[in-house]
Amino acid sequence: MRIAFAGNPNSGKTTMFNALTGRNEKVGNWAGVTVGRNEGPFKAEYGAENIAVDLPGAYSMSPFTPEEGITSSYIRDEHPDAIINIVDATNLSRSLFFTTQLLELGIPVVVALNKSDINDKENTKIDAEKLSTKLGCPVIKTVSTDDKNNGLADVAAAAISLMGKGQKAPYLQADIDLHDKAAVDAEDRKRYAFVNQIVKDVESREVKSSDTTVQDKIDNIVTNKFAGIIIFAAVMWAVFSISQTYVGPWVADYLVGWIESFKEWVAGQLENSPAILSALLADGIVGGVGAVVGFLPLVMVMYFLIALLEDCGYMARASVVLDPLFKRVGLSGKSVIPVVIGTGCGIPAIMACRTIRDERERRATAMLATFIPCGAKMPVIALFAGAFFAGAGWVTTLMYAMGLALILLGALLVSAVTGHKFRRSFFIIDLPKYKWPSLKRAFWSMMERAKAYIIKASTIILVCNCVVQIMQTFNWHFQVVEEGMESTSILATIASPFAVLMIPLGFGAWQLAAAAITGFIAKENVVGTIAVVFAITNFIDVDELAMTGGANAVAATMGLTSVTALAYLAFNLFTPPCFAAIGAMRSEMNHRGWLWSAIGLQFSTGYTVAFLIYQFGTLFTEGHFGTAFIPGLIAEAAMVLAIVLISKKIRADFDKKYELHNNVQAA
Repeated sequence: MRIAFAGNPNSGKTTMFNALTGRNEKVGNWAGVTVGRNEGPFKAEYGAENIAVDLPGAYSMSPFTPEEGITSSYIRDEHPDAIINIVDATNLSRSLFFTTQLLELGIPVVVALNKSDINDKENTKIDAEKLSTKLGCPVIKTVSTDDKNNGLADVAAAAISLMGKGQKAPYLQADIDLHDKAAVDAEDRKRYAFVNQIVKDVESREVKSSDTTVQDKIDNIVTNKFAGIIIFAAVMWAVFSISQTYVGPWVADYLVGWIESFKEWVAGQLENSPAILSALLADGIVGGVGAVVGFLPLVMVMYFLIALLEDCGYMARASVVLDPLFKRVGLSGKSVIPVVIGTGCGIPAIMACRTIRDERERRATAMLATFIPCGAKMPVIALFAGAFFAGAGWVTTLMYAMGLALILLGALLVSAVTGHKFRRSFFIIDLPKYKWPSLKRAFWSMMERAKAYIIKASTIILVCNCVVQIMQTFNWHFQVVEEGMESTSILATIASPFAVLMIPLGFGAWQLAAAAITGFIAKENVVGTIAVVFAITNFIDVDELAMTGGANAVAATMGLTSVTALAYLAFNLFTPPCFAAIGAMRSEMNHRGWLWSAIGLQFSTGYTVAFLIYQFGTLFTEGHFGTAFIPGLIAEAAMVLAIVLISKKIRADFDKKYELHNNVQAA
């Protein structure tokens, strides 16, 4: 039996799905978090033979957004055996519009009157039995965030009991032409009148005498177009400082000690083994993977804090604050959501772009969203912040600020290239009420992301580090490279041509080029590869990363100044993302030309930012431009020329497409 979970955004739909199935799907209090359907069997106590299908939030069965289209298509075409309609009990009139449409499809419906605990606190009463009679379907009060007495077992049992039965609609929709806007509007007005009458009959709500609540007063400050930006910057700075400078490194101390002890034990066991075996296992596998896992506590603390911000309702306000800024550069207000999601991972951020209706805006957002550093890039930031800047929290804040600035500048460039004037777009979001965040949900959200991080470290990064270690150990004749002859290794000869291209950026060493290349497989590889190629797999000790006594060892070994280190960091953060994210980009764009243009733009952006940091940073600190300034300018000119040539083709394609669109509309 397949049971669909359908409801408005922010109704608690995915939270209920997780509670009934034991899954840990992404939960957020804005539309667009669930962008595709998720499936999973019910827990054993609810009937494991039954499959729950979590659908994207929708306000209507007449889709206005792509995610509403997924919900509408699944229910109409796949014909689930039953529907659990999650209704926000705190906003009954809005939720029941969608409910009446579901009841007309003939599929059995169970209404889960969710967030009933909030109504109890606010002295709002809903007569569930009376509502059930008027709708002609079971209505059960639920609290999906409560572990006990939450009504979820009753909802599951009611849905299962309806299997094979039909559903009678309480409201008969007139047979109208859906292309007749006037008729559709008239039908919607009737439906709203019907819903409002039901609400009037079943709900008694205590009316507040004050027009402005405490939450309204807070929102007036938090969402202010000036103060909101400052507050957002301060909140993000606090998150990064706590995770990268204070709590994160303190937790990392213990993990690093275990990793170092295990590495020494492995090296001791292999003391009489061939040198290549010791290098591969101790340095390549344990040391390389440990270099990445050693930063896990820093990433986990950041995930935990962001989960708390999401749960308390602040991240929805952050979207509102950034919305006007995004509209000014030609993006949709919904572009804010992928960017916020991108702080966790670029792949779901790109997938969230499908909620944007306009094709150009959707592709532009997918192209630009990964400029916001994701969790995979945090070890890279942590390494360079610790080694060259004494673990200063401002480094992380600066990288995120630069990422946001590049998104805005990139959006202006895309608009200029396509020759497309800004269209008026609307960003509608349901601001949830402020509440104390759940430490339990934040903890499990953190653990789920940490699990994905560890799996990547034990698979992709493990294999990559082994390959790097082997390529560094042998030359092309498969002879072990002698000490002092590392430049003859397979890895060095492959990376050296790329290193030449990076000379104008201040880091022309083949070791750094190799690390940047492996970063395209997974960004965490940058840290692991640096640890292997520089033979500093013990650098993870947080104290050695200058948290307490300077960064002499690591900085001297890598041969970078603070300026070149910052340039190298920017290059790795703002060039194309990992292959998995590029794959998601390809799927969402569904256009080869846009995909290659996106990769070209991302590489040009990372290269340009690193070039500017190194050359002008050197000019500021030493009084002259850095090495290969003129060749770097030539490379930049070549990139500009490529953008101009590509822009002509893209603009021609857009002009042709929109001319055809206008002709169809006129006809």
